[in-house]
Order: sequence, then structure tokens, then C-alpha cells
Amino acid sequence: MGELEDAVMTRVWKWNRPVTVREVLEDLQQERSIAYTTVMTVLDNLHQKGWVRREAEGRAYRYEAVSTRAAYAAALMNEAWTQSDNPAAALVAFFGMMSDEQRHALRDAVRMVQGPETSERPEAESPRENPGSATETDGR
Repeated sequence: MGELEDAVMTRVWKWNRPVTVREVLEDLQQERSIAYTTVMTVLDNLHQKGWVRREAEGRAYRYEAVSTRAAYAAALMNEAWTQSDNPAAALVAFFGMMSDEQRHALRDAVRMVQGPETSERPEAESPRENPGSATETDGR
């Protein structure tokens, strides 16, 4: 998503209600010179991409976000990661850019996804996962 699409979506999420092209235009014009047709095209593109839904109101549409900003950020990260020719290297580079606070948030997120069972028991403690254990090699 480009800079203008992001600026439009930021307003849609911030206002948290169906918005018109005119409302978004007037807010964007406080920061930059922009045409009505440009904002209309951006919202139409966002609709086609599935980020906003629209409902006709007279001769215009009202646009509303389909998902949260967090879901949008996750989709962007996933898209960038999957386009890399070396996903592991891309992740290492990304993690290297993170602040300590972001790394803590990442650890918390991994724990949430894994659940309490996997985060409290190291993998090597399971005899089935440790091929050199006595249980597997000599039957004890």
C-alpha cells in the first residue's frame, strides 16, 4: 500500500465510522494539495483490495474499514516477508531493526501463539524429540 493509501486508511480507522470521499479529501487538504478524483480513486482501489467496504448513499459512497489497523500491519509484514528471496535473512534483518520494547512484544506474541504448554517445556526434554536418549536407543 502506498503512502496516500495509508493516509486515507489512517483517517478511516481514526474516525471509526463510514466516511465519504469529501470528508477524507477535506482532511487531507489540510496537509497537501490533492484532487477529489484522486481520493475517490484511492478509496475505490482500497475497496477492490478488500480493505474497505462501501455503501451507496445518494450519488456517493460511504466507505468503512473491513479490518483493524493491526490486521493491516500484519498483512503488510506477511506480504513483505513472502516476497523475500531469503525469508530467514529478512526476519533477522527485521528483528535487528526492532527496539527492545518491540522485541519484548514479539516474545509475548510468540508465547500467545504457542500457548502455555509449549512455552514452559523445552523441546529437548521429550524422549521422542531427543534421538540420543536412553529410552529410544536401548529400550530403558
